Amino acid sequence: MPLETVPADPVAAPAATRTEVRERAARNRRNSVFAARAGVLVAFLGLWEVCARTGVIDPFNFSQPSKIWAQIWQWITHGTAQGSLGEQIGYTLYEALSGWVIGVVTGVLLGIALGRIRFLADVFGPYIKVLNAIPRIVLAPIFLIWFGLGPASKVASAVVLVFFPVFFNAFQGAREVDRNLVANARILGADNRRVTLQVVIPAATTWIFTSLHVSFGFALIGAIVGEYIGATKGLGLMVAAAQGTFNAAGVYAAMTILAVVALLTEGLLTFAEKRLFRWKPADSGDGR
Repeated sequence: MPLETVPADPVAAPAATRTEVRERAARNRRNSVFAARAGVLVAFLGLWEVCARTGVIDPFNFSQPSKIWAQIWQWITHGTAQGSLGEQIGYTLYEALSGWVIGVVTGVLLGIALGRIRFLADVFGPYIKVLNAIPRIVLAPIFLIWFGLGPASKVASAVVLVFFPVFFNAFQGAREVDRNLVANARILGADNRRVTLQVVIPAATTWIFTSLHVSFGFALIGAIVGEYIGATKGLGLMVAAAQGTFNAAGVYAAMTILAVVALLTEGLLTFAEKRLFRWKPADSGDGR
């Protein structure tokens, strides 16, 4: 008895083909973007190296990539004047992460509270605006006087830099919640606590995550500036020490390490955001 062949679905096959084409196009675009980024970096470093070697720019002031890499490798293999390179990175990360966590938690809590309770916003709003108007970097010397050369002064600098962007995003996110969602939740019997926890905070999460990307960079700035002014360890102290000995390669090397740390942290935040917001449509990035 001959076997019967099942005819192929004329609709499923084109759909699968279109999906494969889209996936292949997205993969090719990602590869093209990575290749272009690598090309730009290689071209920039190559031009920098050539200009320094030929005297177009002063290598004493601008250094050159080969010397910067040699300085980084020396720190990796022989350590720094303040200790091992890993210890300096860990010290700075501890200060930045501690200040970031404290700033994020306080910013979110106060932002949601003032966004939900208008009376508190009316009372504390002018004070927050005044504090936000103060150039917060100038507070680093004050924190150094208050808390000394230890990590507490750097954590405080990071907190004041992180708090305000997180607070304003959380505040705006709480204010921008769809009123229909709040009304429906109240119709279903939700009290103020449940409305805040189950409606307002989830709706403001996108606003909050937007501020997290920027705020961690601010936390690093606060830690580095504090260490630069006065510290016993950290990447900021390495920058200050290199500057004090007119070691341009050391300054650029410490800045390079700091940039790598910031990029890795940004990648972790982006990964966490994508995991939490998998329901959001992906940005096509085609500019349309």
